[in-house]
Amino acid sequence: MDIKNSKILIVDDTKSNIDILLESLGMTYDIFVAMNGEEALEAVSEELPDLILLDVMMPVMDGYEVCKILKKSERTKDIPIIFLSAIKNIQDKTKAFELGAVDYITKPFEITELKARVKNHLELKFAKIMLKNQKDNLEILVKERTKELLKTRAAMIYSLSALAETRDVETGEHIKRTQYYMKLLALTLRKMNIFTDYLTNETIDLLFESAPLHDIGKVGVPDNILLKKGRLTKQEFEIMKKHTIYGMKAIETAEKELGKNSFLKLAKEIAYTHHEKWDGTGYPRGLKGEEIPISGRMMAIVDVYDALISERVYKEAYTHEKSKNLIIKEKGKHFDPIVVEAFLKCEEEFYNIKEKFNKNK
Repeated sequence: MDIKNSKILIVDDTKSNIDILLESLGMTYDIFVAMNGEEALEAVSEELPDLILLDVMMPVMDGYEVCKILKKSERTKDIPIIFLSAIKNIQDKTKAFELGAVDYITKPFEITELKARVKNHLELKFAKIMLKNQKDNLEILVKERTKELLKTRAAMIYSLSALAETRDVETGEHIKRTQYYMKLLALTLRKMNIFTDYLTNETIDLLFESAPLHDIGKVGVPDNILLKKGRLTKQEFEIMKKHTIYGMKAIETAEKELGKNSFLKLAKEIAYTHHEKWDGTGYPRGLKGEEIPISGRMMAIVDVYDALISERVYKEAYTHEKSKNLIIKEKGKHFDPIVVEAFLKCEEEFYNIKEKFNKNK
């Protein structure tokens, strides 16, 4: 960045001093002048200089007061100020620097030294501006890249979930519904001041993204069991239950490649624990109560509700009211009572999501 034609404001109540400065700097920089502190503030309000050469001893308002006012304003606080003064004692110099001046030159000054210091401070100012611009541009690039990576991750999750769904009777709408049910339930719980430390904005976003992977393990279940139209035998059901383990192990494999992170942790929890029951009669581990991760407790209601309101080869779709009543009946048995209460608070919105993503509507 070229510092030539930079704007410099000279503030001095002595004309001879101004003439010297104009002669010394006028050929290189764009100079404008103020004869006192009030004129200086008025000039700055109309046009921002790149640097100010400021006299200390002036009538009405001295240079220190001008500096103090400029440094308090967000608009003018970064303008470099060089004091020019005949006062040579250390206390005044110290005061100048404490007020935010970048330099202090005593009169009479050497023209060569003045030019050098002005040039150095202008170069430093523009270097800082360039550095800030580079930092801002880098932050924009990082945000754009992060956004792109999140979109890619979301697309991959959706693709993997859709792949699992192709082996089941469920649909792509099921993926969308479970995502939005999960987010709605999380936001409702937070509004109720429940699980507030857990349900941060980041976690809610991750729950939304992770929910479709809850049945990813079904890719490991044989077709004759997964697609059976009638009720499963006891032996067949034992094989079906293993989809929770298959899902957990598949995500653990991803963790080994990508490293542990909050997204994979939640996805694994949901895949592994969404069939656990509050009373300890669920699978695969028979976890009970708060032994079940919050994500698994939430997914349990989301998954069951969507299964109830959806048509299957072995059942008709239940009404919202019937599905709700069955969930209430399982409060404290299958489901965490607190999560059921949250479901009841937002049940109408559950129904709206169901209607929005219902291809058979």
